[in-house]
Amino acid sequence: MVRMRILVWLAAVTAVWGQSSTYDVLLRHGRVYDGTGGPWFIADVGIRGDTIAAVGHLDGATGKVTIDLHGLAVSPGYVDTHSHARGGLFESPAAENCVRQGVTTVIEGPDGGSAIPLKPFLNDVASRRIGINFGTLAGHGSIRSAVMGTENRKARPDELDRMRALARQAMLDGAFGMSTGLFYVPGNYAPTEEVIELAKVVGALGGVYTSHMRDEAAQVLDSVRETIRIGEEGGLPTQVTHHKIVGRPNWGKSKETLRLIAEARERGVDATIDQYPYTASSTGIAALLPQWSQAGGRKALLERLAAPETRARIHAVIVDKIKFDRGAGDPKNIQIASCGFDASLAGKTLADLAKERGQAPTPENAADIAIALIEKGSCSAVYHAINEEDVERILRSPYTMVASDGGIPKFGDGVPHPRNYGAFARVLSRYVRERNAITLEEAIYKMSGFPAARFGLMDRGLLRPGMKADIAVFDPATVRDKAEFGNPHQYAEGFTHVLVNGQFELRDAKMTGTLAGRVLYGPAHTK
Repeated sequence: MVRMRILVWLAAVTAVWGQSSTYDVLLRHGRVYDGTGGPWFIADVGIRGDTIAAVGHLDGATGKVTIDLHGLAVSPGYVDTHSHARGGLFESPAAENCVRQGVTTVIEGPDGGSAIPLKPFLNDVASRRIGINFGTLAGHGSIRSAVMGTENRKARPDELDRMRALARQAMLDGAFGMSTGLFYVPGNYAPTEEVIELAKVVGALGGVYTSHMRDEAAQVLDSVRETIRIGEEGGLPTQVTHHKIVGRPNWGKSKETLRLIAEARERGVDATIDQYPYTASSTGIAALLPQWSQAGGRKALLERLAAPETRARIHAVIVDKIKFDRGAGDPKNIQIASCGFDASLAGKTLADLAKERGQAPTPENAADIAIALIEKGSCSAVYHAINEEDVERILRSPYTMVASDGGIPKFGDGVPHPRNYGAFARVLSRYVRERNAITLEEAIYKMSGFPAARFGLMDRGLLRPGMKADIAVFDPATVRDKAEFGNPHQYAEGFTHVLVNGQFELRDAKMTGTLAGRVLYGPAHTK
């Protein structure tokens, strides 16, 4: 029996080490980081079709395409679990900003927003040629809006039943789970119990739950507790998404949020985190408004702003947020990313706009400007209100994976957050190479094997025979993010080859236009 086991083992080893075979693509002599977090090793990677066929010393093998990778790192393609790629993917299907930082798969539909119903949308994506793999969550906010609009109240029993039905159908259509944006309207109007009821539906069908929490500033601890509770009572994996600590008075609270996650896991709650590696967030300028002021939609908001007493209440909340929340105490920390009604505002801060008016850049004057912008239309902004010690502490947690919270922006349009172009490369350059916050093995695990397993992508995220050939090749010594807050439209550098489903999307640091990406479907998908 022992001899038989040895023979079986030798046969398995021979199949990988020293076999003579032909592959469609043969990547030779790379430094393999396999996505598990284990130590790197030197090996060849053989690919047939869309699948990794062998990893090892393939000395007698040949390839239709053979590339020597001496000195370069070979890793699984990265899985971005918090992506806003939905709109930009149609305009820029190659997703160059993703590919050039090693991202081969995105999970869309975060923060409570997604297409509803999902099936027509996913059919549309599947009918197109795209450069990355695409999966989605179902957005709780979109489900609630379809049933109740933006009304600020609890759902009636019949409305909750309709939301359950929409959540169930989204899972059958291919969602990987459900996201919430409990900070945003209309998600903010939903009590925790409503979310738990929908989470039960999603969990019963194998889905996960991710949450842009109700608050990431003064009430961040209560928000983490709520996220944990939804997972615990909903019976499904739960994730604090783009975890951050906003506002100077709250810096350091990551010690407590991470303790809450660890304690939840100790008692059996499957709680995890994702994070982007920056000290600024980005969302609409309406994030400065109190949520109650947005009930009923834009028309109702404008009516409230036209009423002097209500306008004064709203103004006071905005001043408070500039002082203690997203403004971190100074209007210069709020930078306009884009305004649909005036492109010239992009890149200017609220302090800049106050000075242009001949005013002192005080929180009060900045609040007046913010209201004026909101009255004119839609603007997005970047908020510099996060401390790097919290960023590093969260990144080092064993329960944290990397995500971008970025999309696929139109190159050169506006001044968006640099995370769109550099989140994954920034981890590799700043937090691995420069600051030694985590090892390269840990970073790659947090970007590939960990998120793939979290979202049930069981054929991706690892360099193993039988896995799909989503692969990123880069130089650890030179990889870097070039995108800056004042100049974000710059692609990451250092990636030489990126394959999606066995096809080169990036070869010799040049985009190929192959467009081999696919729609990926969640655990309950029915055709």
